[in-house]
Amino acid sequence: MITPRQFFEIVPNNLNMDIRSELYSTNDFTFAVAVILSAQATDKKVNEVTPALFRVAGTPQKMLELGLDGLKQHIRVISFFNNKAKNIIALAGELSKYESSDKWAFPAKYHNRAELMKLPGVGQKTANVITNVLWGAPNIGVDTHVFRLAHRYGWVDASANTPEKVEAELLKKIPKKYHDIVNHVMVLFGRYTCTALRPKCANCPLRELCEYNNH
Repeated sequence: MITPRQFFEIVPNNLNMDIRSELYSTNDFTFAVAVILSAQATDKKVNEVTPALFRVAGTPQKMLELGLDGLKQHIRVISFFNNKAKNIIALAGELSKYESSDKWAFPAKYHNRAELMKLPGVGQKTANVITNVLWGAPNIGVDTHVFRLAHRYGWVDASANTPEKVEAELLKKIPKKYHDIVNHVMVLFGRYTCTALRPKCANCPLRELCEYNNH
């Protein structure tokens, strides 16, 4: 059985990972928008639309000027784009009161999960990803990859049946020294190596330790 310590010692060092979010963004606001768009959508699909969108609406004020219909035209290939567009416009409305520039950054009051979750369209997973990527907070955005790997390796049991429960268990079981990279490493490993279907076990640096490889 692979332990969390073994996983985070071996995987990043053997796969030459670029440990960062793969979502395209230009500042704090556009990163938040990209994370909202990525819910139930792949980063690849989100990255297909965001460069053009952020060229015209890279700040809260410019997003409001683009408007709901204009935003929908940019993101209509993204799943649930109608609801996401409403949330993004509402988010822009809340954030437009703060100083705006191409390098727009969240005011310090939002540098924590509780405050971020008060904003439109920002649930716990979204807030976890934002705080982890932008400020290195020890929060884990439990997406399908993190959820799958945590169960596959036996780090959580069947009772951990929600992202919130999985996050709580992982934060207890993964040594604190790795908390700031948990999201990136598990997502990248789950996306490219330990995939849901036909995992690439032959190329996996954990293959000698992994019980799943021997199924």
